[in-house]
Amino acid sequence: MDLNYSAEDLAFRDEVRAYLDANLPADLQHKVLNHKRMTKDDFVRWHKILAEKGWVATGWPEQYGGTGWSATQRHIFEEECARAGTPRIMPFGVMMVAPVIMAFGNQAQKDYYLPRILNCDDWWCQGYSEPGSGSDLASLKTRAERVGDEYIVNGQKTWTTLAQHADMIFCLVRTDTTVRKQEGISFLLIDMKTPGITVRPIIMLDEDHEVNEVFFDNVKVPVQNLIGEENKGWTYAKYLLGHERTNIAAVGYAKRELEFLKRVATEHKKNGKPLLDDPVYASKVASLEIELMALEITVLRVISQDSGRPGPEASLLKIKGTEIQQRLTELMVDALGPYSLPFDVAFMEGETEHSVMGDDDAAPLASYYFNYRKTSIYGGSNEIQKNIITQMILGL
Repeated sequence: MDLNYSAEDLAFRDEVRAYLDANLPADLQHKVLNHKRMTKDDFVRWHKILAEKGWVATGWPEQYGGTGWSATQRHIFEEECARAGTPRIMPFGVMMVAPVIMAFGNQAQKDYYLPRILNCDDWWCQGYSEPGSGSDLASLKTRAERVGDEYIVNGQKTWTTLAQHADMIFCLVRTDTTVRKQEGISFLLIDMKTPGITVRPIIMLDEDHEVNEVFFDNVKVPVQNLIGEENKGWTYAKYLLGHERTNIAAVGYAKRELEFLKRVATEHKKNGKPLLDDPVYASKVASLEIELMALEITVLRVISQDSGRPGPEASLLKIKGTEIQQRLTELMVDALGPYSLPFDVAFMEGETEHSVMGDDDAAPLASYYFNYRKTSIYGGSNEIQKNIITQMILGL
Protein backbone atom coordinates (compact mmCIF):
# COMPACT_ATOMS: atom_id res chain seq x y z
CA MET A 1 0.00 0.00 0.00
CA ASP A 2 1.36 3.42 -1.00
CA LEU A 3 1.04 5.73 2.03
CA ASN A 4 1.67 8.88 -0.01
CA TYR A 5 -1.30 10.71 -1.51
CA SER A 6 -1.36 10.80 -5.30
CA ALA A 7 -2.05 13.95 -7.30
CA GLU A 8 -5.65 12.73 -7.71
CA ASP A 9 -5.97 12.24 -3.94
CA LEU A 10 -4.70 15.75 -3.28
CA ALA A 11 -7.14 17.17 -5.82
CA PHE A 12 -9.93 15.25 -4.11
CA ARG A 13 -8.87 16.67 -0.74
CA ASP A 14 -9.04 20.19 -2.16
CA GLU A 15 -12.53 19.47 -3.51
CA VAL A 16 -13.71 18.24 -0.10
CA ARG A 17 -12.20 21.23 1.70
CA ALA A 18 -13.86 23.66 -0.69
CA TYR A 19 -17.22 21.96 -0.26
CA LEU A 20 -16.99 21.96 3.54
CA ASP A 21 -15.90 25.61 3.60
CA ALA A 22 -18.94 26.54 1.52
CA ASN A 23 -21.59 24.27 3.04
CA LEU A 24 -20.85 23.56 6.70
CA PRO A 25 -23.21 25.78 8.76
CA ALA A 26 -21.24 28.06 11.07
CA ASP A 27 -23.42 27.31 14.10
CA LEU A 28 -22.82 23.57 13.78
CA GLN A 29 -19.09 24.08 13.32
CA HIS A 30 -18.97 26.30 16.41
CA LYS A 31 -20.68 23.65 18.52
CA VAL A 32 -18.36 20.88 17.39
CA LEU A 33 -15.10 22.79 17.73
CA ASN A 34 -16.06 24.11 21.16
CA HIS A 35 -17.26 20.79 22.57
CA LYS A 36 -20.86 21.90 22.93
CA ARG A 37 -23.75 19.47 22.99
CA MET A 38 -25.54 18.65 19.78
CA THR A 39 -29.27 18.22 19.28
CA LYS A 40 -31.05 15.72 17.07
CA ASP A 41 -31.87 18.54 14.64
CA ASP A 42 -28.16 19.39 14.40
CA PHE A 43 -27.24 15.86 13.35
CA VAL A 44 -30.17 15.49 10.96
CA ARG A 45 -29.49 18.87 9.31
CA TRP A 46 -25.87 17.97 8.50
CA HIS A 47 -26.84 14.48 7.37
CA LYS A 48 -29.34 15.90 4.87
CA ILE A 49 -26.81 18.45 3.58
CA LEU A 50 -24.37 15.64 2.79
CA ALA A 51 -27.15 13.43 1.41
CA GLU A 52 -28.10 16.14 -1.08
CA LYS A 53 -24.50 16.18 -2.27
CA GLY A 54 -24.40 12.37 -2.39
CA TRP A 55 -21.63 12.17 0.19
CA VAL A 56 -23.36 10.73 3.24
CA ALA A 57 -22.75 7.00 2.64
CA THR A 58 -19.06 6.92 1.81
CA GLY A 59 -18.69 3.18 2.35
CA TRP A 60 -21.82 2.05 0.47
CA PRO A 61 -21.73 0.57 -3.03
CA GLU A 62 -22.85 2.97 -5.73
CA GLN A 63 -25.86 0.79 -6.55
CA TYR A 64 -27.40 1.73 -3.20
CA GLY A 65 -26.52 5.42 -3.33
CA GLY A 66 -22.96 5.28 -2.06
CA THR A 67 -20.04 7.33 -3.31
CA GLY A 68 -17.95 4.56 -4.86
CA TRP A 69 -14.87 6.16 -3.31
CA SER A 70 -11.63 4.32 -2.70
CA ALA A 71 -10.44 3.56 0.82
CA THR A 72 -8.01 6.48 0.59
CA GLN A 73 -10.74 8.88 -0.48
CA ARG A 74 -12.97 7.78 2.38
CA HIS A 75 -10.11 8.34 4.80
CA ILE A 76 -9.41 11.80 3.37
CA PHE A 77 -13.09 12.73 3.59
CA GLU A 78 -13.40 11.64 7.23
CA GLU A 79 -10.19 13.47 8.13
CA GLU A 80 -11.32 16.68 6.43
CA CYS A 81 -14.74 16.53 8.08
CA ALA A 82 -13.08 16.18 11.47
CA ARG A 83 -10.64 18.99 10.72
CA ALA A 84 -13.45 21.33 9.65
CA GLY A 85 -15.61 20.48 12.67
CA THR A 86 -18.62 18.80 11.09
CA PRO A 87 -21.11 16.86 13.21
CA ARG A 88 -20.51 13.13 12.97
CA ILE A 89 -22.94 11.10 10.91
CA MET A 90 -24.88 8.95 13.36
CA PRO A 91 -23.48 5.46 12.75
CA PHE A 92 -26.48 3.31 13.70
CA GLY A 93 -28.21 3.62 10.33
CA VAL A 94 -25.55 4.38 7.73
CA MET A 95 -22.60 2.44 9.15
CA MET A 96 -24.16 -0.36 11.19
CA VAL A 97 -27.60 -1.65 10.19
CA ALA A 98 -27.33 -0.65 6.51
CA PRO A 99 -24.38 -3.01 5.77
CA VAL A 100 -26.34 -5.83 7.43
CA ILE A 101 -29.41 -5.11 5.31
CA MET A 102 -27.25 -5.01 2.17
CA ALA A 103 -25.53 -8.29 2.99
CA PHE A 104 -28.38 -10.32 4.50
CA GLY A 105 -31.67 -8.53 3.89
CA ASN A 106 -34.16 -9.41 1.17
CA GLN A 107 -34.86 -7.15 -1.78
CA ALA A 108 -38.00 -5.64 -0.25
CA GLN A 109 -36.03 -4.66 2.88
CA LYS A 110 -33.25 -3.12 0.80
CA ASP A 111 -35.72 -1.18 -1.35
CA TYR A 112 -37.58 0.21 1.66
CA TYR A 113 -34.97 0.84 4.35
CA LEU A 114 -31.81 1.86 2.49
CA PRO A 115 -33.25 5.01 0.84
CA ARG A 116 -34.74 6.05 4.19
CA ILE A 117 -31.41 5.56 5.93
CA LEU A 118 -29.64 7.48 3.17
CA ASN A 119 -31.97 10.47 3.56
CA CYS A 120 -32.21 10.23 7.39
CA ASP A 121 -35.96 9.68 7.23
CA ASP A 122 -35.49 7.19 10.07
CA TRP A 123 -33.28 7.68 13.14
CA TRP A 124 -31.94 4.28 14.24
CA CYS A 125 -30.74 2.94 17.56
CA GLN A 126 -29.09 -0.34 18.57
CA GLY A 127 -30.77 -3.01 20.72
CA TYR A 128 -27.87 -5.22 21.76
CA SER A 129 -26.81 -4.85 25.42
CA GLU A 130 -29.05 -6.01 28.25
CA PRO A 131 -28.70 -6.02 32.03
CA GLY A 132 -26.29 -8.90 32.58
CA SER A 133 -25.60 -9.33 28.85
CA GLY A 134 -23.03 -6.78 27.75
CA SER A 135 -19.62 -8.28 27.12
CA ASP A 136 -21.27 -11.72 27.00
CA LEU A 137 -23.78 -10.53 24.43
CA ALA A 138 -24.81 -14.04 23.38
CA SER A 139 -26.39 -14.57 26.81
CA LEU A 140 -29.17 -12.06 25.99
CA LYS A 141 -32.66 -12.93 27.24
CA THR A 142 -35.08 -10.69 25.30
CA ARG A 143 -37.52 -13.19 23.78
CA ALA A 144 -39.33 -13.14 20.45
CA GLU A 145 -42.03 -15.78 20.08
CA ARG A 146 -43.52 -16.29 16.65
CA VAL A 147 -47.31 -16.23 16.55
CA GLY A 148 -48.65 -16.47 13.00
CA ASP A 149 -47.23 -13.60 10.95
CA GLU A 150 -45.81 -11.75 13.97
CA TYR A 151 -43.16 -12.03 16.63
CA ILE A 152 -44.19 -11.13 20.18
CA VAL A 153 -41.18 -9.48 21.83
CA ASN A 154 -40.64 -9.22 25.60
CA GLY A 155 -37.55 -8.09 27.44
CA GLN A 156 -35.22 -5.18 28.06
CA LYS A 157 -32.26 -3.48 26.39
CA THR A 158 -29.95 -1.02 28.12
CA TRP A 159 -27.30 1.62 27.33
CA THR A 160 -29.29 2.31 24.16
CA THR A 161 -27.70 5.44 22.71
CA LEU A 162 -30.13 8.21 21.71
CA ALA A 163 -33.13 5.86 21.77
CA GLN A 164 -35.21 8.86 22.87
CA HIS A 165 -34.91 10.16 19.29
CA ALA A 166 -35.22 6.85 17.46
CA ASP A 167 -37.81 5.85 14.88
CA MET A 168 -36.38 2.33 14.50
CA ILE A 169 -34.27 -0.11 16.51
CA PHE A 170 -32.32 -3.09 15.20
CA CYS A 171 -32.59 -5.69 17.89
CA LEU A 172 -31.09 -9.03 18.84
CA VAL A 173 -33.74 -11.34 20.28
CA ARG A 174 -33.82 -14.96 21.42
CA THR A 175 -36.03 -17.13 19.25
CA ASP A 176 -34.85 -20.56 20.43
CA THR A 177 -33.90 -21.51 23.99
CA THR A 178 -33.17 -25.18 23.29
CA VAL A 179 -29.87 -24.73 21.42
CA ARG A 180 -26.44 -23.32 22.17
CA LYS A 181 -26.91 -19.66 23.09
CA GLN A 182 -25.26 -18.28 19.93
CA GLU A 183 -27.51 -20.43 17.74
CA GLY A 184 -30.88 -19.23 19.04
CA ILE A 185 -30.63 -15.50 18.27
CA SER A 186 -32.45 -13.57 15.53
CA PHE A 187 -32.07 -10.05 14.14
CA LEU A 188 -35.26 -7.94 14.06
CA LEU A 189 -36.03 -4.43 12.83
CA ILE A 190 -38.58 -2.86 15.19
CA ASP A 191 -40.59 0.34 14.82
CA MET A 192 -40.09 2.34 18.03
CA LYS A 193 -43.67 3.65 17.83
CA THR A 194 -45.08 0.14 18.28
CA PRO A 195 -47.33 -0.19 21.35
CA GLY A 196 -45.56 -1.83 24.28
CA ILE A 197 -42.19 -0.06 23.87
CA THR A 198 -41.07 2.18 26.76
CA VAL A 199 -37.90 4.29 26.71
CA ARG A 200 -36.53 5.35 30.11
CA PRO A 201 -33.56 7.76 30.31
CA ILE A 202 -30.27 7.03 32.05
CA ILE A 203 -28.66 10.33 33.10
CA MET A 204 -24.89 10.01 33.22
CA LEU A 205 -22.19 11.65 35.35
CA ASP A 206 -21.93 14.52 32.87
CA GLU A 207 -25.67 15.24 33.39
CA ASP A 208 -26.46 14.42 29.77
CA HIS A 209 -29.29 12.25 28.48
CA GLU A 210 -27.44 10.14 25.94
CA VAL A 211 -28.31 6.56 26.85
CA ASN A 212 -31.51 4.78 27.81
CA GLU A 213 -33.23 1.62 28.91
CA VAL A 214 -35.74 0.22 26.40
CA PHE A 215 -38.50 -2.14 27.56
CA PHE A 216 -40.56 -4.45 25.34
CA ASP A 217 -43.92 -5.60 26.68
CA ASN A 218 -45.74 -7.90 24.23
CA VAL A 219 -44.48 -5.85 21.28
CA LYS A 220 -45.82 -7.14 17.95
CA VAL A 221 -43.28 -7.18 15.12
CA PRO A 222 -44.17 -8.33 11.58
CA VAL A 223 -42.28 -11.42 10.45
CA GLN A 224 -41.14 -9.49 7.36
CA ASN A 225 -38.97 -7.40 9.71
CA LEU A 226 -36.72 -10.41 10.32
CA ILE A 227 -33.31 -10.02 8.69
CA GLY A 228 -32.08 -13.18 7.01
CA GLU A 229 -32.94 -16.48 8.64
CA GLU A 230 -34.42 -17.10 12.06
CA ASN A 231 -31.78 -18.14 14.63
CA LYS A 232 -28.92 -16.88 12.41
CA GLY A 233 -28.78 -13.44 14.03
CA TRP A 234 -25.47 -14.03 15.81
CA THR A 235 -23.73 -14.17 12.43
CA TYR A 236 -25.31 -10.87 11.42
CA ALA A 237 -24.51 -9.31 14.81
CA LYS A 238 -20.80 -10.10 14.46
CA TYR A 239 -20.78 -8.67 10.95
CA LEU A 240 -22.31 -5.43 12.25
CA LEU A 241 -19.86 -5.20 15.14
CA GLY A 242 -16.93 -5.33 12.72
CA HIS A 243 -18.25 -2.18 11.01
CA GLU A 244 -18.91 -0.51 14.37
CA ARG A 245 -15.43 -1.21 15.73
CA THR A 246 -13.71 0.13 12.61
CA ASN A 247 -15.72 3.35 12.92
CA ILE A 248 -14.92 3.74 16.64
CA ALA A 249 -11.21 4.28 15.86
CA ALA A 250 -12.11 7.85 14.73
CA VAL A 251 -8.61 8.89 13.63
CA GLY A 252 -9.70 12.22 12.13
CA TYR A 253 -11.49 13.22 15.30
CA ALA A 254 -8.44 12.32 17.41
CA LYS A 255 -6.14 14.39 15.18
CA ARG A 256 -8.40 17.42 15.57
CA GLU A 257 -8.55 17.00 19.34
CA LEU A 258 -4.77 16.63 19.48
CA GLU A 259 -4.47 20.09 17.90
CA PHE A 260 -6.91 21.45 20.50
CA LEU A 261 -4.81 19.88 23.23
CA LYS A 262 -1.63 21.46 21.89
CA ARG A 263 -3.31 24.85 21.70
CA VAL A 264 -4.59 24.88 25.28
CA ALA A 265 -1.29 23.47 26.54
CA THR A 266 0.49 26.36 24.81
CA GLU A 267 -1.90 29.09 25.97
CA HIS A 268 -2.08 27.97 29.61
CA LYS A 269 0.99 28.56 31.71
CA LYS A 270 2.79 26.59 34.42
CA ASN A 271 5.22 28.67 36.49
CA GLY A 272 4.88 31.40 33.89
CA LYS A 273 5.75 29.15 30.95
CA PRO A 274 3.52 27.28 28.47
CA LEU A 275 2.73 23.83 29.80
CA LEU A 276 3.83 22.33 26.48
CA ASP A 277 7.36 23.56 27.32
CA ASP A 278 7.39 21.26 30.34
CA PRO A 279 9.46 18.23 29.21
CA VAL A 280 7.40 15.68 31.15
CA TYR A 281 4.08 16.91 29.78
CA ALA A 282 5.51 17.41 26.28
CA SER A 283 6.78 13.81 26.25
CA LYS A 284 3.24 12.57 27.05
CA VAL A 285 1.81 14.58 24.15
CA ALA A 286 4.57 13.42 21.78
CA SER A 287 4.06 9.78 22.75
CA LEU A 288 0.33 10.08 22.12
CA GLU A 289 0.93 11.70 18.74
CA ILE A 290 3.24 8.86 17.68
CA GLU A 291 0.62 6.29 18.67
CA LEU A 292 -2.01 8.19 16.71
CA MET A 293 0.20 8.19 13.62
CA ALA A 294 0.65 4.42 13.96
CA LEU A 295 -3.10 3.96 14.36
CA GLU A 296 -3.78 5.99 11.22
CA ILE A 297 -1.46 3.79 9.16
CA THR A 298 -3.08 0.66 10.61
CA VAL A 299 -6.56 1.96 9.77
CA LEU A 300 -5.45 2.63 6.19
CA ARG A 301 -4.06 -0.89 5.93
CA VAL A 302 -7.31 -2.42 7.19
CA ILE A 303 -9.70 -0.38 5.05
CA SER A 304 -7.50 -0.70 1.97
CA GLN A 305 -8.39 -4.40 1.88
CA ASP A 306 -11.81 -3.11 0.81
CA SER A 307 -13.51 -6.49 1.22
CA GLY A 308 -16.63 -4.93 2.70
CA ARG A 309 -16.36 -7.35 5.62
CA PRO A 310 -14.18 -6.00 8.47
CA GLY A 311 -12.37 -8.90 10.11
CA PRO A 312 -10.86 -9.39 13.57
CA GLU A 313 -8.37 -6.62 12.75
CA ALA A 314 -11.23 -4.21 13.62
CA SER A 315 -10.65 -5.18 17.27
CA LEU A 316 -7.11 -3.76 17.06
CA LEU A 317 -8.49 -0.45 15.81
CA LYS A 318 -11.15 -0.34 18.49
CA ILE A 319 -8.70 -0.94 21.34
CA LYS A 320 -6.07 1.55 20.25
CA GLY A 321 -8.56 4.17 19.05
CA THR A 322 -10.43 4.25 22.35
CA GLU A 323 -7.25 4.28 24.40
CA ILE A 324 -6.03 7.31 22.45
CA GLN A 325 -9.37 9.09 22.85
CA GLN A 326 -9.31 8.56 26.60
CA ARG A 327 -5.73 9.74 26.95
CA LEU A 328 -6.55 12.87 24.97
CA THR A 329 -9.26 13.83 27.46
CA GLU A 330 -6.94 13.02 30.37
CA LEU A 331 -4.21 15.31 28.99
CA MET A 332 -6.77 18.07 28.37
CA VAL A 333 -7.83 17.97 32.01
CA ASP A 334 -4.18 17.90 33.05
CA ALA A 335 -3.47 20.97 30.93
CA LEU A 336 -6.18 23.08 32.53
CA GLY A 337 -5.91 21.66 36.03
CA PRO A 338 -8.58 22.81 38.54
CA TYR A 339 -10.21 25.05 35.90
CA SER A 340 -11.47 21.92 34.16
CA LEU A 341 -13.12 20.35 37.19
CA PRO A 342 -16.54 22.05 37.13
CA PHE A 343 -18.55 22.01 33.92
CA ASP A 344 -21.09 24.54 32.76
CA VAL A 345 -24.17 22.75 31.41
CA ALA A 346 -25.87 25.96 30.26
CA PHE A 347 -22.80 26.89 28.20
CA MET A 348 -22.47 23.39 26.72
CA GLU A 349 -26.12 23.40 25.67
CA GLY A 350 -25.80 26.82 24.02
CA GLU A 351 -27.94 28.73 26.52
CA THR A 352 -25.12 31.19 27.24
CA GLU A 353 -22.50 32.60 24.89
CA HIS A 354 -19.64 32.32 27.39
CA SER A 355 -19.02 30.13 30.38
CA VAL A 356 -19.57 31.48 33.87
CA MET A 357 -16.35 29.64 34.75
CA GLY A 358 -14.43 32.31 32.83
CA ASP A 359 -12.71 29.88 30.47
CA ASP A 360 -14.69 28.60 27.48
CA ASP A 361 -12.05 25.95 26.71
CA ALA A 362 -12.16 24.54 30.23
CA ALA A 363 -15.94 24.54 30.77
CA PRO A 364 -16.79 21.31 28.86
CA LEU A 365 -13.71 19.28 29.74
CA ALA A 366 -14.89 17.46 32.87
CA SER A 367 -18.02 16.42 31.01
CA TYR A 368 -15.88 15.40 28.04
CA TYR A 369 -13.58 13.37 30.29
CA PHE A 370 -16.45 11.54 32.00
CA ASN A 371 -18.18 10.77 28.71
CA TYR A 372 -15.08 9.21 27.16
CA ARG A 373 -14.66 6.69 30.00
CA LYS A 374 -17.26 4.62 28.13
CA THR A 375 -15.34 4.25 24.87
CA SER A 376 -13.32 1.26 26.07
CA ILE A 377 -16.59 -0.53 26.93
CA TYR A 378 -19.06 0.09 24.09
CA GLY A 379 -18.82 -1.85 20.85
CA GLY A 380 -17.55 -4.77 22.91
CA SER A 381 -15.24 -4.08 25.85
CA ASN A 382 -11.53 -3.85 25.15
CA GLU A 383 -10.98 -7.00 27.22
CA ILE A 384 -13.27 -8.89 24.85
CA GLN A 385 -11.41 -7.39 21.87
CA LYS A 386 -8.15 -8.78 23.25
CA ASN A 387 -9.75 -12.22 23.46
CA ILE A 388 -10.84 -11.91 19.80
CA ILE A 389 -7.32 -10.93 18.75
CA THR A 390 -5.85 -13.85 20.73
CA GLN A 391 -8.17 -16.38 19.13
CA MET A 392 -8.75 -15.04 15.62
CA ILE A 393 -5.41 -13.40 14.77
CA LEU A 394 -2.80 -15.08 16.98
CA GLY A 395 -4.55 -18.45 16.92
CA LEU A 396 -3.90 -19.13 20.62
